Amino acid sequence: MVKVFTTILFSCWTVIAWAQQPSGDKTVQPLNITAPVTPRKPEIFTSGFIDVVNTGQINAAARLVKIYIGEPGKFALPLSIFSGVSANSFQNYSATTKANEDLVANFINPTTGLGNICFEGSLFRKKDSIKLTRFGLLYALGERVLTGRKTGLITDPQTGQPVNFLNTYALAGLYFQTGAWNRNNTKDMGVCWLAFRYIGCMTNPGKIKEIIPVNKKTGIYHGYSAAWGIEINQSLNTKVIIYKYIKRPEVEYYLPIFQFSFNYTLPR
Repeated sequence: MVKVFTTILFSCWTVIAWAQQPSGDKTVQPLNITAPVTPRKPEIFTSGFIDVVNTGQINAAARLVKIYIGEPGKFALPLSIFSGVSANSFQNYSATTKANEDLVANFINPTTGLGNICFEGSLFRKKDSIKLTRFGLLYALGERVLTGRKTGLITDPQTGQPVNFLNTYALAGLYFQTGAWNRNNTKDMGVCWLAFRYIGCMTNPGKIKEIIPVNKKTGIYHGYSAAWGIEINQSLNTKVIIYKYIKRPEVEYYLPIFQFSFNYTLPR
């Protein structure tokens, strides 16, 4: 399992290293298709998302800030800081062995966590940077704070208490986009996109044992996701994602995991 996670980390760093080559701006955002290359400015509270998962879980998060590290016009690593909350709004909480089933979605979803700091972006060839239909690469490497609940006997006063822990994650994937627009307004051009990602995360095994008293544990889980979405304007977009674990957590789980997301972007 360590070898698998190391492979994911290596893939992400390889993609990021490719982005640092002086071959132009490769981190073009899908909606800014015809935007000129300008020095990047910090983005503060400009976007966020609400996720609804088939397990009954809701995730809500906002990007606190997005900055670019590097040299304008040569290379730039996008650094994002998110903050969010999760809740099982469609089911009643009980301090049983199912108390941590929300972690199943949180481990494999890279945008979860009370706090989440990551390098994430999309890369395209220089000659394709202004094309509407194009292929690209996705990457992310980050650290986040997740929350679990201690399981155990109902007579134990610690059972059901929240436990916060650090979780490192990485992903690499393929991305394809083409145009999308409203029938009566072709000037409001957006994109329809498809993505396939391989995702892995790692937690200190001691923290996992603190939450779930299991004998066999590694703290490393990985899987893949397929996603489809439409972005037609700068104010609202939606997407549907299916996740499937290859190495699943020790907690209760649902397979596959369906996620419906409603994202928003505010004008800068």
